[in-house]
Amino acid sequence: MDQDQDIDPNHRHKWLNYSESSLCSSTPSEIESSHTTPTYETLDWDGPNDPRNPYNWSGRKKWATATLPLLGTFALTLNSTAHTIAAREISADFNVLDTPDFTNTYWTVFSWSIGGAVFALFLPLLEDFGVRRPYMLFYVLFFAMVIAQALAQNFATLVVTRFIGGGCVAVLANTIVSMIPDLWATAEYTSSPVGLYILLYVAGNTSGPVLFAPVMQYIGDWRWIFYIQLIVYGAMGPLYQFLLPETRGHILLGYEAKRIRKETGKPVFTAQQRDALPIRRRLLESVTRPLYLLGTQPVLLACAVWSAFAFGLVFAFTQSTEQVFRELYGWTSYQCAYVQAAIVIGEILAWPVTRYGSHLYFKSAKRNREHPGEPIPEARLYISVFGSFLGITAGMFVYAWTSYPFLPWYAPAIGLAMVGFGIQIVVCVIADYVVDLYAASGYTGSAIAAVVAVEQSVAAALPLAQASMYTNLGFQWASSLLGFIGFLLGFIPLVFIWQGKNLRAKSPLLMGSGGHSVGTKS
Repeated sequence: MDQDQDIDPNHRHKWLNYSESSLCSSTPSEIESSHTTPTYETLDWDGPNDPRNPYNWSGRKKWATATLPLLGTFALTLNSTAHTIAAREISADFNVLDTPDFTNTYWTVFSWSIGGAVFALFLPLLEDFGVRRPYMLFYVLFFAMVIAQALAQNFATLVVTRFIGGGCVAVLANTIVSMIPDLWATAEYTSSPVGLYILLYVAGNTSGPVLFAPVMQYIGDWRWIFYIQLIVYGAMGPLYQFLLPETRGHILLGYEAKRIRKETGKPVFTAQQRDALPIRRRLLESVTRPLYLLGTQPVLLACAVWSAFAFGLVFAFTQSTEQVFRELYGWTSYQCAYVQAAIVIGEILAWPVTRYGSHLYFKSAKRNREHPGEPIPEARLYISVFGSFLGITAGMFVYAWTSYPFLPWYAPAIGLAMVGFGIQIVVCVIADYVVDLYAASGYTGSAIAAVVAVEQSVAAALPLAQASMYTNLGFQWASSLLGFIGFLLGFIPLVFIWQGKNLRAKSPLLMGSGGHSVGTKS
């Protein structure tokens, strides 16, 4: 991960010269409209070793650039579930009536996740604007929404501001993961930071109730959950402002082109500026392409549903653990929140397993007959079989059938840890697999946006059904139902491992997959 690593040929740069013109203030489209032949220069990197290219930054600088946003991903996602430990107090303050079959307070979780699903559709468009500017814009908006959540005087305000806040976090978190292929050119180098990002993303969503349980235990005011977040996010803001550089290559070149136009009068533009589509068309494609892919790509749809169920369990447990442990052991809300640490422990234990899965993936290149020397995409899925059946499915059944008052509390907690273990593996594997599938076609960004949208939609809906399920079916059969769903979805990787090559051959967008290039993002 240093500056001596091999650079992808697609990212080797040079000057492409066109005839000069004095129209330094014009855009490429304006120049083309006034001349039969474009008369401008296209700016590119000054050779493959240009030190301005983020691929050529030192390993230390790359990790220094990525570390702060990665830690921020964990902190930002705490906002998703932290307040769930105060559901009863929020209901009392806003006179929101819950029933045994439905917890109305969880509309705040629903709105947060739905916001993430909606905003995720705009991710491909935002990549055209780089990393730094969108990140700072949405960070300020998110901070304003947390202020509104802390000061909300009615339940509707809380629901609406959490919709916008959840959308902002979806953009912020996925902007950070899009930085990684800006810094490292190949999957061998992106594997570690991407895996770390997914761990922090999933663990952040899971850890909210655990880390903020002391607020309800020692302070007892739910607003302090948001006040503390404001302190953390307020301290992080200046760090991002002064320490987060732009990492997107074409944006850095755009800054340089602007400087040259200003200083020399030459009409110099980047290739992206030269070939840019109208903003209205880009907006339409950004929103519709992920939905189009979901409707026309069965492999992507299956991956999205599989990953969404796993991710949705994180939010489902914020509801079910309180029901189970409160009734079985007479625990308070904050005690029920502490037990969710078992899920986080399982996710952390899955980290080295995902690293081993990457080793198996790169090792598969030796037996790839379709694209000799390149890893087999389905090799990503080997460890997911273990995570699906022995993690999610077995864990849900352990959680189900140890939910009796005569058994110690740590028995169902072990089931929670097993499920957390499986969640981390499945979400990580799906992200890597989807990138591999769509890298060659250039639709990686849209495919990932589609997966994120489905994940957030399921995360929104699943907690709303938990109270009714666990009340009407009982603890054992409600958890078992989720276990059976996990069992059925666990066959998805088996089918892909068995028929992956044939399934990829049926889609023009997947026919070029089979390598390990990071690919373009659109």
